[in-house]
Amino acid sequence: MAQVTVADVILQAEHLGARCVAGSPADVLVTGVEILALDELNDATEHAIAVVTTPDGAVPRPYQVDIAIRRAIAAGCAALVFVGEFPIAETSRALAGRGGLPVIMSQGIASDLAVLMDRTIRGGAEEAMSRAEFAIQRVIAASAAETEQASGVGVREAILEVASTTLGVPVTLVEDAGASWLEPDAVCIGEIPIGRVHAERDDPAAAIALPVIASVLSRALQRELHGRFGSVRSRAELIIELIFAESSRIDGFAMDAVRAGLPLQLSHAVAWLTPKHVSDPDRRAPTVLAPSVELFALQLVDQRDEQWHLAMRRDEIVVIASEELGAPDHQRRLRDVMERIVAHASSVAGPEWTFTVGLGTPQSGAAGLRQSATEARVAAEAAIAGGRFGTMEATDVTGLRRVLLDFYASPLSRTLLDDILSPLDDLGPERAAIAVRTLLAYLSHRNSLVRAGAELNLHPNAVNYRIRRIEQSLELDLADPDVRFAAELACRVRLIGMP
Repeated sequence: MAQVTVADVILQAEHLGARCVAGSPADVLVTGVEILALDELNDATEHAIAVVTTPDGAVPRPYQVDIAIRRAIAAGCAALVFVGEFPIAETSRALAGRGGLPVIMSQGIASDLAVLMDRTIRGGAEEAMSRAEFAIQRVIAASAAETEQASGVGVREAILEVASTTLGVPVTLVEDAGASWLEPDAVCIGEIPIGRVHAERDDPAAAIALPVIASVLSRALQRELHGRFGSVRSRAELIIELIFAESSRIDGFAMDAVRAGLPLQLSHAVAWLTPKHVSDPDRRAPTVLAPSVELFALQLVDQRDEQWHLAMRRDEIVVIASEELGAPDHQRRLRDVMERIVAHASSVAGPEWTFTVGLGTPQSGAAGLRQSATEARVAAEAAIAGGRFGTMEATDVTGLRRVLLDFYASPLSRTLLDDILSPLDDLGPERAAIAVRTLLAYLSHRNSLVRAGAELNLHPNAVNYRIRRIEQSLELDLADPDVRFAAELACRVRLIGMP
């Protein structure tokens, strides 16, 4: 049988009003409990708790309390319990303190109190049930107290501390994103697994109480999430509308964004995360993935100095880091956060899923946010189209690639440029790609067959043969400078989306 202290007994009897009014119950071991009259305390059992009764439940006089304390100390009692509610004289407190005797007062019925204490001391199924019931009551009360205070801060710690104290077993929350919401000890927000409640040692009362504690903790964390991140989530749809709205509607959305607390005046760097299945790119991501990643990301950036915003678009996740204009390493900080988000997403979805991230350059204002989002989305799309699954692609701050991305991001521009090369699509994907690369090499070297051949590792005559066939297919005059420029631009934009 496990050793039980007087402090353990008091804790389990709290709902009967048990409280220590003198002496210290900590580390005082107890082996049993008995009910005795005042004049029977000389016969009390050593190391037992003595529950004192008086005729007709009368309140003992101060001198009787002193006598009872002296007799209990002499008998070696573990503790002395008075039933009722009356003041304890300072002389009695001092006497109990010197004698190392915990004095307990309870408003319960003596027999009920003794039975409960005996169960706690002796253990067994009844004691486990009683302790589990008490722990559940206290955990629910702790959760309700957090709600009434509307603090939402430390609710997890408060519930776990109460559970550990009342059960007498340390209870912790072990984070585990792979936990199933169907498991009895799982802690989830909705269907998003957070982890499992865990008792540090086997205990029958803990085994009974843990599923209820997990459920209470799940609901408390749901409230905490709403309180902390409700405003962030409410801006998500507005962010998506702002990113994809027609240019003529930006001003209207910008006003709504300001009212919702979006700091459009700052500089914004956007990351675009796209999940893809390894063997089936068209498969939808697991239902739990997006909300799990959202929750992880919100908690990850909650204490950072930058302002962060998240939004969802189908399976894709948009992350925005907003800082003061000119803040150094803006994109690097965004990259650091995205690396941790990708690691979490991979742990949730499993190895058969890849997560490709595009990073936009820092841009200011509403138009800048749209521009950075476009760069990020196009960078992610280009990486996926090029077969670079699971990479993190950053948009260059300067250079031709950024200009090409602007063209690629515009459906109208891309369509017009695709029209130039569309006849090559009749050759099939592989031969069309070869033709586009051949044409680009030829045009980028100012129509030099020799230099194009060196780049392509082909004889100049072979390049000439291909170019003549391409000219016939496209019906273009490559001697015209304007035609050459349009064709080269079309090739470069086309290759962004090619492996």
